[in-house]
Amino acid sequence: MSLPRQTLSYLRSLLESRGIRPKNKLGQNFLIDLNLLDLIVRTAELSKEDLALEVGSGTGTLTGRLAEGAGAVVSVEVDTAFYMLTSELMQNHPNVRLLHADILKTKNELNPEVLAAVKEEGVKFGCTRRKLVANLPYVVATPVIANLLIGELEIASFTVLVQWEIAERMTAKPGEKEHGALAILMQSLSDISIVRRLPPTVFWPRPQVDSAIVHIVPDAEKRRRVGDPAKFRVFLRDLYSHRRKNLRGALIGWPSGRREKTDVDRKLAELGIDGQVRAEQLCVEEHLRLCEAFAGNKA
Repeated sequence: MSLPRQTLSYLRSLLESRGIRPKNKLGQNFLIDLNLLDLIVRTAELSKEDLALEVGSGTGTLTGRLAEGAGAVVSVEVDTAFYMLTSELMQNHPNVRLLHADILKTKNELNPEVLAAVKEEGVKFGCTRRKLVANLPYVVATPVIANLLIGELEIASFTVLVQWEIAERMTAKPGEKEHGALAILMQSLSDISIVRRLPPTVFWPRPQVDSAIVHIVPDAEKRRRVGDPAKFRVFLRDLYSHRRKNLRGALIGWPSGRREKTDVDRKLAELGIDGQVRAEQLCVEEHLRLCEAFAGNKA
């Protein structure tokens, strides 16, 4: 059974009939350009071997398309009204499991209930891969992507719609204004490409900023080089806690305890890294070497 087309008039009528108003604080902006919905699904390259994880079920339009292409779908919705709406629309899709839950337990930890459901549905429907495919609510986009990327639940690919600023921060190069902890973490573990930049006009209600469809493919070899992704994330967080400082100053004034200047200078000299530059000017490999040298008991 095919779902109605998510046009602006359809959405307005559907939500008005149920007394639902999109909440800006939850990042509820719905894609009304049907060609872009198709682009998201095509980019994800779903097959019956895939379990698709969706964060933000919304009105269920993308959920239904995922159900058609994937072997199974786990869709998470925190808003009660939209959870009930999608539940009605998905009742004829047996391979869809809806969860009324927050995807995050904390900022740095995913909800165990969601992780358990993904594993259970994968076994139930014989899915050998997991893919995140979602119009991510802006308020949770960064922690959802980062936590999935560094976590133990193996994700084959991420096809996500995020705020343009987040896409810029994930793909930024050394020396660029947006280059920082997020870019280093993402690029140290995966290959990232921006599929399409989207204007506010393709959403309802319209957000105040541009968005982007981003495709992320985790790289096993890169992950082996990082070693402990969670440790590396903590190191990056602390390194970038004072962005105005040069590298030497940031390493000396470490959040968990100051380091001796002579020790910092000696290690930087051994690494061949100039302590007068700022961290955002360094590449991924240099950050990894810094982590190996300085993480220790101070990270």
